[in-house]
Amino acid sequence: MSFTLNDLPLRDDLRGRSPYGAPQMDVPVVLNTNENPHAPSPALAAALAAAVADTALGLNRYPDRDAVRLREDLAAYLEHGLTAANVWAANGSNEILQQLLQAFGGPGRTAMGFEPSYSMHPIISRGTGTAWVSVPRDADFRIDVDAALTAVAEHEPSVIFLTSPNNPTGTALELDAIQRIVRAAPGVVVVDEAYAEFRREGSPSALTLLAEHPRVIVSRTMSKAFALAGARVGYLAAHTAVVDALQLVRLPYHLSAVTQAVAVTALAHADELLGAVDDLRAERDALVDWLRAHGFAVADSDANFVLFGEFEDRTRVWRDMLDHQVLIREVGPPGWLRVTVGTPEEMAVFRDTLLRVTGG
Repeated sequence: MSFTLNDLPLRDDLRGRSPYGAPQMDVPVVLNTNENPHAPSPALAAALAAAVADTALGLNRYPDRDAVRLREDLAAYLEHGLTAANVWAANGSNEILQQLLQAFGGPGRTAMGFEPSYSMHPIISRGTGTAWVSVPRDADFRIDVDAALTAVAEHEPSVIFLTSPNNPTGTALELDAIQRIVRAAPGVVVVDEAYAEFRREGSPSALTLLAEHPRVIVSRTMSKAFALAGARVGYLAAHTAVVDALQLVRLPYHLSAVTQAVAVTALAHADELLGAVDDLRAERDALVDWLRAHGFAVADSDANFVLFGEFEDRTRVWRDMLDHQVLIREVGPPGWLRVTVGTPEEMAVFRDTLLRVTGG
């Protein structure tokens, strides 16, 4: 007997939708998921292994439900006068976003974002029964604050997502723009700073707004600059009341003892793990200059990736690159592609291949 998804009592609002997923392919040059290309050193790998081995001796017991040690170390890393009470951690920033929408969104409530942006924002919103309102960005992929304020007044969203730097465009958002939107917001404002460590020197973080604006929430991850994508560690900084609210929706023991041990060890080696950030920034800026010099349109980027175009048939370019064993991302507005900044050797292959497939 044939049995398909259509035969299940799936929620009507989920029918016909596609799951999130970047292609995972075994090719020599993988530049499509914004990972840090630099693996942990053997010494750090040994430290991580030792921490996991020590934790394994107690795996018959549940982990620290509140991840206190990890939250203390994250607060110390973030500085800005934060304490463990201001920080919450979960399995990747996506679980952080899900918990926020469980607490502040839901049926009868609305979340708002400014697209193109991170595609998981609307997916998680709909998954939690939260209506999604999309406000378009301007031609430079920046937020038109006046248009944003008009949309906020019209839709009165319970949750507003701002991203700085934005994914997939790499665009940073000025603090003044965030503050204007925060003052008009009837609910919470989530500033997604997944790529914050890659911003240009001197670019301020929304962490500076927390003391003055208790409804601002800053979401971060250890997947990118910390090169810890495989560990799945995300976190947020906010007023203590926000952290208290998340206790009402978080699953018990949601963050494993192994994950906590790995994250604490990584934070203890932050200098090493973040040591490649300056090199990746320089490689990014060089890539932007090179792409523009060869006639491509490029969005200004403060992240570890670059959005470039414009192509009449971006799918053909993406496939031709893949045929040459270089995997980039077909994402964002029509006509554009995104490439993650890799090692110098990977970027040399990318540049050579791009010119080859585009006839440049």
